Amino acid sequence: MTLRDRYRAERKANRERSNESVELHLKERRSIARTQREQEDDSESTLGERAADAIARFGGSWVFISLFFGILIGWVVINSVLLARAGDKPFDPYPYILLNLMLSMLASFQAPVILMSQNRQATKDRQNAQHDYEVNLKAELEIMELHAKLDALKLQEWEELLKLQRIQLRLLSKLTGEHVPECEPANGKAHAAS
Repeated sequence: MTLRDRYRAERKANRERSNESVELHLKERRSIARTQREQEDDSESTLGERAADAIARFGGSWVFISLFFGILIGWVVINSVLLARAGDKPFDPYPYILLNLMLSMLASFQAPVILMSQNRQATKDRQNAQHDYEVNLKAELEIMELHAKLDALKLQEWEELLKLQRIQLRLLSKLTGEHVPECEPANGKAHAAS
């Protein structure tokens, strides 16, 4: 079985589970929408996952960008201007190899952490999309059920109206002494009785 076949089989199994869940909620007339507490329970995470989320959140903030930019400017100013003026030997002279090493280490640490956080977010997004699908499917089925009920009520009202009309026609016929044509209940069209 290829990877594609396994993926398709997994998606089909997930869809069938969703359909069964929706059908059960529909039969039991229960809400399928999750409460805030259920959403929080779904998001139980490990310390590492929470740390990855926090680091990714901070790494993508304006505070981090401003702080990072300030450190870079400070590093360059200290090594190029201040230490050169004071006559001291800069600890990281012009090509800034130590700064380059620090930036590379930061990037090599930050990239996997951000990827872990994105993977977690993608999993949450898939779960939310699946839940949205279930809610929408249940809503669609309930709307179809309501349409069927409304159609049945309309038909029942038409039948009652036709029955009342036949009674009125009989009464009118008795009062006038003339034969009044009745309505045909099968197709709802009036025709003259023979």
